[in-house]
Amino acid sequence: MGIKNELGKQIKNMRIARGYTQEELSEMVDISQRALSSIELGNNFATAETIDKLLNAFNITSEELFATNHFKETAVLLRMINQNITEIGDNPEKLEIIYNLTRSLNKK
Repeated sequence: MGIKNELGKQIKNMRIARGYTQEELSEMVDISQRALSSIELGNNFATAETIDKLLNAFNITSEELFATNHFKETAVLLRMINQNITEIGDNPEKLEIIYNLTRSLNKK
């Protein structure tokens, strides 16, 4: 898988994890929904300006955005997910996002 696909997948995963629709995120970073979709699908690469806006929208560093292959083992993923949930504490809005995300992933 090439860098466009890896980055697109990472952007999509971060968008979904934060509960943003494509429309919402595209408005936040000032690009069309079609352009964002094309980036997420790996058809196009985001411009430097768009990447900078994505970093701000997600409140992350460039290292976090481009770290697309650091999760490999299920045990590591589960540990990190549990740590994130613990850090969220009892924030009902964020917990609801996590619940909805996990519920949607669990549907067949």
